[in-house]
Amino acid sequence: MTYDMPTLMFLDRPDGSKIAYHAIPRKQTATPNEQKPGILFLGGFMSDMTGTKATHFEEHCVRRGLAYTRFDYSGHGQSSGKFADGTIGQWSRDAVSILDHVATGPQILVGSSMGGWISLLAALARPERIKGLIGVAAAPDFTEDLMWTHFSDAQKQTIEEKGALIEPTDYGDDPYTITRELIVEGRNHLLLRKPIALNIPVRLIQGMQDPDVPWQTALKLAETLTSTDTEVQLIKSGDHRLSKPAELDAITRHIDVLTGFRAD
Repeated sequence: MTYDMPTLMFLDRPDGSKIAYHAIPRKQTATPNEQKPGILFLGGFMSDMTGTKATHFEEHCVRRGLAYTRFDYSGHGQSSGKFADGTIGQWSRDAVSILDHVATGPQILVGSSMGGWISLLAALARPERIKGLIGVAAAPDFTEDLMWTHFSDAQKQTIEEKGALIEPTDYGDDPYTITRELIVEGRNHLLLRKPIALNIPVRLIQGMQDPDVPWQTALKLAETLTSTDTEVQLIKSGDHRLSKPAELDAITRHIDVLTGFRAD
């Protein structure tokens, strides 16, 4: 399928920063009560809005006539700022700003990896706007549970003394910069320590061969959510990317269910 790529836009923030985004409006319907929620995609740590999942879901939403928004966090992609200056709080505020000033009407959040954590924080901040949430290898609390807890004493010492740890990654050419502020500030936003008060449909898709986010994290998140309409789909051969055609199809089926295009 071909479609006109949306124009790159920038949201000006009060602090002078700019958040880059693409937004496609929903297709107009004859009867307003048939209008379906839009989809807001939230990417991962050091990912940008040009990735496979972000663009695949955009194409799917165009086919369905759904509104779709994707954006770059501060210090990511085409947004302003330095990645090393970012924190979970800053990136969650970016997401809420996109909700407030770009996406319109009810939304379903689709969060990949770190975006799963950010989407939970955004849903808690704007519960009246969020009608559902899809986590793709969702990684709530990863700065503490998947980074700091597993760092060696030498890695922790580097962060404490030098302010940052530079780590190679399999997901791009640039190494991860893990700052002391990222770790410390992240502790203000931990979610898995108590019930997460969201009573919306939640679907969690998780690969069992994910080397970065253990599949048990999805079960822990499902247990912690107060929503009784929560389902976990484990893909036995799936890795962290979950970008193979069959895996993308599995995710878009959940988008269809939550937007009312097909029954469970």
